[in-house]
Amino acid sequence: MVKRDYYEILGVSRRANETEIKKAYRQLALQYHPDRNPGDKASEEKFKEASEAYEVLRDPEKRELYDRYGHEGLSRTGFSGFSGFEDIFSSFSDVFEDFFGFGTGRRRSAGPRKGPDFRYDLSISFMDAALGKEMEIDLERPETCGNCKGSGVQPGTKKETCPSCKGSGQISHSQGFFTLRTTCSRCRGQGFSIPHPCSDCRGSGKVKKLKKIPLKIPAGVDSGSRLRVSGEGGEGEKGGRPGDLYVILHVEPHEFFERHGDDILCQIPISFAQAALGEEIEVPGLNGPKKLTLPPGTQSGQVFTLRGMGIPHLDGYGRGDQHIQVTVKVPTKLNKRQKEILKEFVALEGKGD
Repeated sequence: MVKRDYYEILGVSRRANETEIKKAYRQLALQYHPDRNPGDKASEEKFKEASEAYEVLRDPEKRELYDRYGHEGLSRTGFSGFSGFEDIFSSFSDVFEDFFGFGTGRRRSAGPRKGPDFRYDLSISFMDAALGKEMEIDLERPETCGNCKGSGVQPGTKKETCPSCKGSGQISHSQGFFTLRTTCSRCRGQGFSIPHPCSDCRGSGKVKKLKKIPLKIPAGVDSGSRLRVSGEGGEGEKGGRPGDLYVILHVEPHEFFERHGDDILCQIPISFAQAALGEEIEVPGLNGPKKLTLPPGTQSGQVFTLRGMGIPHLDGYGRGDQHIQVTVKVPTKLNKRQKEILKEFVALEGKGD
């Protein structure tokens, strides 16, 4: 069976952002949710289809892979969609509560849960982007409080079960065929209260800590490039693996070089004599000065190319080119002898050879 395009399923463009994708999925989930279409197999299939599309497009890594290689690229990673409704409700339990304002009517998985992914915006110089660099970044992130071991309770005291929801974190309301579950307002869904919060984390179970993260910037990155640092995101729950850190790069402009794809462009001023007679000159390059031979009769604005002297390709094979545009400088102040020579030159030019 041929799978439909995920963007087509959700009815969004390939440039849709996270908010647009979530909004589109919300509308389809409301329309085709199995609790609202009991026994309707067509609705069930559309619900699963939309959920699979949302699972891929909401995940930056899966979306990038899908955009480049389609369904085949995802299948090679072992992704095959959801096996059933329980998988969907387990993965999107928080999403459904956000969408509908009530729970899914199914118990949330008590197993390990992956930690959240973090984003870090990093500005780097033009040369670091072109040539690559190894560096460290300082990341402040929440970690399990060592004093209370993440419980949020001051050592020697205990939590108290919420009397309103009896520890479930939700209040049930029956409306016709549906049982709606809303978050308990008294305990805010936790199912308990903390009379004596931990003095270090103030009951949150987390404290912010600064960590130095080693980062290797590959040669050839550009603004918008995203580096994934596996396992350096938020802590997982109940033994789940930590999330990942995504570093978004912002490349600062260079005072001399301009980048066009993997090619670089620079402008070099030359004298009238150099342009007319030709000369070997030295020009700046990414890896140091380079020799450039100007032929006699070089014109202002003429562009010369040094092959393979540009930005390294990110795939590790080859480099772009360096383009050098020359501009002929016209002297603004001439002494008496220089004027005489130029007048003589003009006179000789008029006589030909």
